[in-house]
Amino acid sequence: MTNQLDFSSLRIAILGGGPGGYEAAMVASSLGANVTIVERQGLGGSAVLTDVVPSKTLIATADTMTRFTDAHSLGVNFTDTSVVADLHKVNQRLLKLAVEQSADIRATLERNGVQIIIGTGRLLDNHRIEVVSEGETSVIEADALLIAVGSHPRELSTAVPDGERIFNWTQVYNLTEVPEHLIVVGSGVTGAEFASAYNGLGAKVTLISSRDQVLPGEDADAAAVLEDVFLNRGMTVLSKTRADKVKRTSTGVEVHLSDGKVIEGSHCLMAVGAVPNTADIGLEEAGVALTESGHIVVDGVSRTTAPNVYAAGDCTGVFALASVAAMQGRIAIAHLLGDTVTPLKLKQVASNIFTTPEIATVGVTEADIASGKYQGDVIKLSLHTNARAKMMNVKDGFVKVISRAGSGTVIGGVVVGPRASELIFPLAIAVTKKLHVDDVANTFTVYPSLTGSISEAARRLHVRL
Repeated sequence: MTNQLDFSSLRIAILGGGPGGYEAAMVASSLGANVTIVERQGLGGSAVLTDVVPSKTLIATADTMTRFTDAHSLGVNFTDTSVVADLHKVNQRLLKLAVEQSADIRATLERNGVQIIIGTGRLLDNHRIEVVSEGETSVIEADALLIAVGSHPRELSTAVPDGERIFNWTQVYNLTEVPEHLIVVGSGVTGAEFASAYNGLGAKVTLISSRDQVLPGEDADAAAVLEDVFLNRGMTVLSKTRADKVKRTSTGVEVHLSDGKVIEGSHCLMAVGAVPNTADIGLEEAGVALTESGHIVVDGVSRTTAPNVYAAGDCTGVFALASVAAMQGRIAIAHLLGDTVTPLKLKQVASNIFTTPEIATVGVTEADIASGKYQGDVIKLSLHTNARAKMMNVKDGFVKVISRAGSGTVIGGVVVGPRASELIFPLAIAVTKKLHVDDVANTFTVYPSLTGSISEAARRLHVRL
């Protein structure tokens, strides 16, 4: 964007200060618009304060412990004491980091002239938000509104979190000691990440999955690798079963399963999905359509069904990723201000699951190829043949590259291994820029490196003309 036009008279009100809200605010304010953010808990929203930042910090600690405990395979021995997690200090650190990150975001917004109101908001129509802050009620009038209110953990009436023995993922940082036996209900991304983390921290973990594999809907090969790792590290995985209810006992919890079995543990983490924060904030009255699940209906440029009202983030149900929320917010502002806009393309979104090993994906999936939705070729290379992986004692993981049949254009990829979140980037560039497999194969990689397997997989997909 260029700041050639005068937007100083344009008023933008943003409800929600998570990635969708604060990224939009930064763009709009940098172009001279008058921006007000209403946020109920703190800048950064749940992504920074209770979700992404704290959970990934916890996972980083667990990953470090796992690497220490596996170090004997590299010839490294610890003779004094065993590796033990001080969970109280771990949680103090991650919560401190979350608060600091929130403060950094606030300071940046304030430097850009954004007005920040800590409070709750409700739409009166498509131009006004009623705000309650510190007991005072006021009305913000704006030319355009952006709704970025996020979501909260879904709860079951038969397993209500109490923050002591039964947790949702925002409460789990109350723990001061590593659980003796943590039962995780739900094997989606959140459940798998926390199960992996607490297993790495030394807890006995039981993971309850209602599906036939962990991470349903993800790459089947990646899910199989992760489940094997879980089992090899002593985790119990109960597939094709549901938790009907969770009860407190005098010493812990009982999880009652749909098949009649009862699993006893010290603590239980409920990871059974999220609910958008769209109830009772005046969306319907303002003409904003919702889906049956309560998510805001948006198009590719973040417009809702109400004129002058945009939406971004988890409340839209598009893709529950902070990066997507931020992109939706930026796209909304670009569209509002009449700048060139590229609609959100989900097949270009790179995502990562922060288990150990990590699982990163982008673009077309192998399931898409198998179903006939896309015509493509798939090459999968195990990391156990990669020289750098051998040096690092990495035994679990692979690289998968998917190209369009006939043309050889890279249309998808999967990386399973350490720091897959970093390794997926070259494949994300290839997918976004429609690079040919030869473009990837003929780009120099460092030897030895894990990225060498990406280049090798692309080489094997060469289309001979």
